[in-house]
Amino acid sequence: MFKTIFLASASTVAFAGAAHASDKDDAADKKSEIVVTGQRDQPKLDRKSDTASRLSLSVRETPATVETLTQADMQVQGLRTAREAFNSVVGAIAGNVPGNPAVVTLRGFSGGTVSILQDGVRISTSTVVQRDTNVWHFDRIEVIKGPASVLYGEGALAGVINKVTRKPTFDGDHLDGLLSVGSFETVTAASGVNLKLSDTVAVRADASYMHSASLYDVDYNATRSAGLTGSILFKPSADLSMLFAVDHYEDRYDGSYQGLPFVSAAVARDPSDALRSENGMVLDKALRRRNYNPYGAYSGARDTTLRSRIDYAIGGSWSVANDFTWYRAKRDFVVSGDQNFAAPTAAFPNGSFARSVQRIYHDHRFWNERLVIANDSVVAGLRNRFSLGGEYNDTNFINPRQQSPVGGNAALRIANVDPFTPIVGVFPTSDAAYSTTNVVYDSKLKTASVFAEDALNLTPGWLLVGGARYDHIDLTRVITNLNANGAVTRGTPTYDPFSWRIGTTYDVTPGITVYGQYTTAVTPVSSILLQSIVNTTYKMTRGRSYEVGFKASAFAKRLTMTGSAYRIEQTDILTRDPNDPQQAIQGGEQSSQGVEFNIAAAVTDALALSAGAAYTDANYDQLSELISGVRIDRAGNRPINTPSTTVSSSALYTLKAVPVTLGGFVRHVSGFYTDTANTYFVRGHTTVDASVSYQVAPQVSVSIRGRNLTDAFYGEYSGYPTTNVYIGAPRSVEIALSTHF
Repeated sequence: MFKTIFLASASTVAFAGAAHASDKDDAADKKSEIVVTGQRDQPKLDRKSDTASRLSLSVRETPATVETLTQADMQVQGLRTAREAFNSVVGAIAGNVPGNPAVVTLRGFSGGTVSILQDGVRISTSTVVQRDTNVWHFDRIEVIKGPASVLYGEGALAGVINKVTRKPTFDGDHLDGLLSVGSFETVTAASGVNLKLSDTVAVRADASYMHSASLYDVDYNATRSAGLTGSILFKPSADLSMLFAVDHYEDRYDGSYQGLPFVSAAVARDPSDALRSENGMVLDKALRRRNYNPYGAYSGARDTTLRSRIDYAIGGSWSVANDFTWYRAKRDFVVSGDQNFAAPTAAFPNGSFARSVQRIYHDHRFWNERLVIANDSVVAGLRNRFSLGGEYNDTNFINPRQQSPVGGNAALRIANVDPFTPIVGVFPTSDAAYSTTNVVYDSKLKTASVFAEDALNLTPGWLLVGGARYDHIDLTRVITNLNANGAVTRGTPTYDPFSWRIGTTYDVTPGITVYGQYTTAVTPVSSILLQSIVNTTYKMTRGRSYEVGFKASAFAKRLTMTGSAYRIEQTDILTRDPNDPQQAIQGGEQSSQGVEFNIAAAVTDALALSAGAAYTDANYDQLSELISGVRIDRAGNRPINTPSTTVSSSALYTLKAVPVTLGGFVRHVSGFYTDTANTYFVRGHTTVDASVSYQVAPQVSVSIRGRNLTDAFYGEYSGYPTTNVYIGAPRSVEIALSTHF
């Protein structure tokens, strides 16, 4: 499949060149030019956001923080994968954890509190479904920050990320291509074609393929990813449009790199200052490229989505929209889940890493039906936009899990390994090796929802927005323990959460809008598809958020600024009973508060500047854990993978006479903890990227890009265990050819 998609990509790029040679009129078509310019596509506050509302509200009218990365933005910044794109969002960080690539932390919360959407339909939380896919296939990525359960149900406390795929247009025939080569034997080929077959039918298809010896420059960690998306748009009249689409993605990471394990400073050969710990552990630069997974370890996924969207303007200001989605994914996680440092012994004078191995598989299927009826009319002289909808989701999720004890099986050479000269062994294939855990989790989830939104213009510049959602959720969770002769345990919880929001926007001047909102959200105590039987006995946690902010544009919209201040509170998280530490109860609390700011300016036709900054103060307000039979208070500690500050900036300058565009990109992320005890602190880092783009012809450009030019050694994200940290990629270079005909 990888090879097929790669050939499709390469042939489309070649076809684009042939089409240009045979059709000189294309060169005269300004729509088909690649314009190398210092002026980026500025954030358009009057652009509609389908993710933030189903009322066709503009970004300016939406009482929430909405950030959009367009395809043009991603190409200018050189973003290749979902993880890189999510990392560019102000206030967010993402990590390439093998169990959940491109997992996201946003506004002080992570994992199961960030929902992933595909064309507006919720797939699941980022800990379950997100893969590091090629962003070529996305027209844009829309991020709604803060609780969004009113729109998308449980699991949207910190926000939602909507990946909007490219779709057919009626503005003519287009052929796009991208071919790049770079460090670590990384090659990317992507292409897309849009064809206007008639005045009522248009089609689009896109393909991508990427191969790398390792995006992180790690031993035996080859990476392949591919995508193929296609859709057909039928618009027989101005009142009716029908879209039918298919998306397929797949990826594989050999070696399933778990990050760099901590070692004792006493054995480190090139200790760095990237880690601060209370027990003398360090990150050793000498181990930068080491991978301690046994041969045969890998992580991979294949997912396919079929979807349709029908929009019909009934008349009399009424319209109806119907979305149907069918989804199937298979994911494999064949990894060494534990790599814990053990003190030096006679056999291992440098210390060693004690490892376990595990095999985890996902078979994830669902179908989703959503129907929304909307009205845009005048009520008592005031414009009122209203929508009422219903949604039904039927999900089946089968999850076999096997794990060996730490230390593994010496006969299979998967026991302890030397940090500096590891003999990693071979991944066991016999079921007998997995004696610690050998279970099959089977989840059936049925969710029926009703929701409504309303936006009332009290004046032309003063808008009141409200919404509510009710979900009825039935979960059947069955666990079959194959280590206990197939013993079965079962949980059948029912949840009936209700979420609501109220907000307002007010135009102080034609270019300045202020807003405020209060919203609620619900989240299970753990990802609903992965809950233990014990966790199915708990109710959902509750969340609420307060947010105020502004959105402004000036100088003919050449200057755009947005800012916000917020507080998010989550109650009923799991903690330990103070009267019986052996018992987990729902009494914990977590909160975050912070500010965010974005600015983008086309200073001149040749110079564009942009910057974004976010500060987050996040804490466990009430939390205790059981450690070696003792209840330990974690109140006041900072949640894991939560930096207090992220700052990014960019500058683009075009030398029109050449024509060449010079780009500079700087990103700073402050430090974060890897554990709830706040024992291990990964220090902050700053990275610098740069690019030079030359417009060879109106339809062709060549770019050279350097990433992490200072070759900073830094921790990007922590995963499992808490004593492993994913080290950011070292200095690299890439050259890319882009075409648009």
